[in-house]
Amino acid sequence: MAIPGNFLSLTTETIDPGISGWVAKSNATVGLGSGGRSGDGCLVVKSVAAGEAQARTVSSYPVTVGEVYEAFADAFGSTVPDRIGIQWLNAAAAEISISWSLTTTAASGIWHRLAVAAAAPAGAAAARVILSTMTPAAPLVVNFFENIYLGLPQRFPKNLLSVNAEQLLLDTSAWAVESNASLSRTQPPFAWAVDWYYGSGPMLTLTVTGAGAASALCAERPSVQPGVEYFGMAYLSPPTSGSTVWVELRFYNAAGVQVQATRSTLAAPGTGTYRQIASAVAPADAASASVAVGITGASAAQVMRAAGAVVKERTLTSTDSLPNDNAVTFADSGFEQGVGAWTRTSGVASVAQSSPWAAQSFADGYSLTVTSSTATTSVLRSGRYAVTGGVNWRVGGRFRRIAGSWSFDISLRWFDAADTLISTTSAGPGPLPSDGAWWTLQDDQAAPAGAVTAQIELTCTATAASSTVQIDFVRLRQIMPQSEVTPDDTTASIEVILRELTAGSLITLYRVTPNGSRALVRGSDGLIDKVVLASDQFHVEDYEAPLGVLVYYQAEVYSPTTGKVTNYRTTDRVMLAAGERTMVWLKDPLEPQRNVRLLAQEPMPTLTRDVERAEHRVEGRRNSVWLSGVRGGVSGDLALFTRSAAEKSDLDWLLDPGHVVFIQASPASGWRDLYASIGAVPDVPDSDPDSGWDEWVLPLSETDRPTGGQSGSADRLWNDLLVENDTWGDVLRKYATWFDVLLNRPIEGG
Repeated sequence: MAIPGNFLSLTTETIDPGISGWVAKSNATVGLGSGGRSGDGCLVVKSVAAGEAQARTVSSYPVTVGEVYEAFADAFGSTVPDRIGIQWLNAAAAEISISWSLTTTAASGIWHRLAVAAAAPAGAAAARVILSTMTPAAPLVVNFFENIYLGLPQRFPKNLLSVNAEQLLLDTSAWAVESNASLSRTQPPFAWAVDWYYGSGPMLTLTVTGAGAASALCAERPSVQPGVEYFGMAYLSPPTSGSTVWVELRFYNAAGVQVQATRSTLAAPGTGTYRQIASAVAPADAASASVAVGITGASAAQVMRAAGAVVKERTLTSTDSLPNDNAVTFADSGFEQGVGAWTRTSGVASVAQSSPWAAQSFADGYSLTVTSSTATTSVLRSGRYAVTGGVNWRVGGRFRRIAGSWSFDISLRWFDAADTLISTTSAGPGPLPSDGAWWTLQDDQAAPAGAVTAQIELTCTATAASSTVQIDFVRLRQIMPQSEVTPDDTTASIEVILRELTAGSLITLYRVTPNGSRALVRGSDGLIDKVVLASDQFHVEDYEAPLGVLVYYQAEVYSPTTGKVTNYRTTDRVMLAAGERTMVWLKDPLEPQRNVRLLAQEPMPTLTRDVERAEHRVEGRRNSVWLSGVRGGVSGDLALFTRSAAEKSDLDWLLDPGHVVFIQASPASGWRDLYASIGAVPDVPDSDPDSGWDEWVLPLSETDRPTGGQSGSADRLWNDLLVENDTWGDVLRKYATWFDVLLNRPIEGG
């Protein structure tokens, strides 16, 4: 894959499919090898005779004098050490100088990182990358290179420290001895991940002077904001697996006096290099921050190494640049510096940080280990975190069963400004699935009005003795609900919004009544039955929901490739007001803008069910023989009043297109919801001269539910048009008529 910001071409970077970007510089031949990391190809640099062998890029790349540039590569050479350099060229392509990296401390038969950075010197117009195998004692000594970069220095996202403090590419000037040590730079052959571009070759090397504790402090102190949470982290390489090495995030006031320090100690699984993270909220008097590394209980002459130092505002994860949306502090969420504020309030379960580093973790290096010796229930509680009342919050985390069996209930305890418990909401208990995998357990819960802080409560039920579970990546974040249903009695409709779906999937949406019967909901393309999702959110207004009846909505989401259900979604139960017995809704299912609510002359009209039949008189028999068809739906007359000119106009507009009409009234009237075709109506209805009311008689014939799509909304406003279109020109191009504007019926392709 292409390294972001690389001046080199992809072929020159990856040596795939060939070595066209490279040429021998001195005492070397170059060729194509196999077994690379970012593709199969790699560059073979072979010495011609004893002495240093070098290869360079064929091309040179423009640079600006004084600008700092970085070059790195992954190398493999089990015979001699290696190094990388930047060759500076003037405008005539003559060499000015070469900025070399440190030479690796030893030859290595693993892929390891080489890196160098330097400012382009005076007179420099271009640069090349130089790869070197160091002083082989004989010809035909081979080293391999690939994953090669030249460009501006790669920076850890959002790092407030300089690139030299982070990666030590220039020197050790950004660091100072704090106690009992000497500092230097070395380049051990360490294997960073092939796509981890912030891992450079040089490492800060702290050599302990005398037995005891030793430490080094970053001399840079970037500004911070009080009340904001920060990360302080570094890669640590201990001298032994039993060594106690640590990283510390420190805050200073405006006078430069240290006001807070948070230490995070590595539980080292070996003598490799491991990222250790400290986190803390900047105190009220904090003005700047820095990071320190050190070792406790060291022996004289022991060596620990560090690299990749970072101080940054907390982000979504420790390695990205996305804003953090988690109300849970990182200490309580990721368990990188212990168990945080988590405590056991009842039961026998013990809580501890997992050990060693990366043995049990979903993210970063650690998780919370919960162990119950008996088959009992224990309750764990977190710290308390700032929330907003009256909105929806999602709480959860990643859970991994190690031994035994578990059931969990995730609750939120809501507190007001006086620290008084308002209420507790709960997801309800559920079992944790099988061992070995990390499972997501989460629930959406609404904060009560007045809530200002929340506390997570985990009810952990071990259903077998000697049960152990790991918990990591605990989150509490404000979100829009996954499903939202809102009844609107003014339009006799229910708005349904479903979120966090997968665009491109197929959705079927049912309305479910208390007796369990399901009916497909109508959308813009017809009844919503395996309709393609255009985005991750789905919205519809249901104008055919019954009055005075509790309903909920059930969505089924299908894979567009396999056709299998991938997601079920069930909403809360809601109900439209039944309304007065004498009021009747007449609705156009296809164009709900036409819907009208009128006063009936009688709560329940007399309806009949006709049947076609023929009588055959048989000679000599008393009774006739009757042949009949299937009895049809109901028919009859619906008598209504319009009480104003506006109501009369609304009724006229409803009847104009001759669509099937959906008729609803309160269940108390004895009426049942009915789809009907309306026959001939008088042009001039009977009028009451005293009241000004008009009397209407609508001849009804029951018909099947129409299957067409719904156009527009009964409450479409000018503001909707403003939100959907930038200019009037957009409106003119999008709609053929003003009626199409009202129905939100754009020209196809408009």
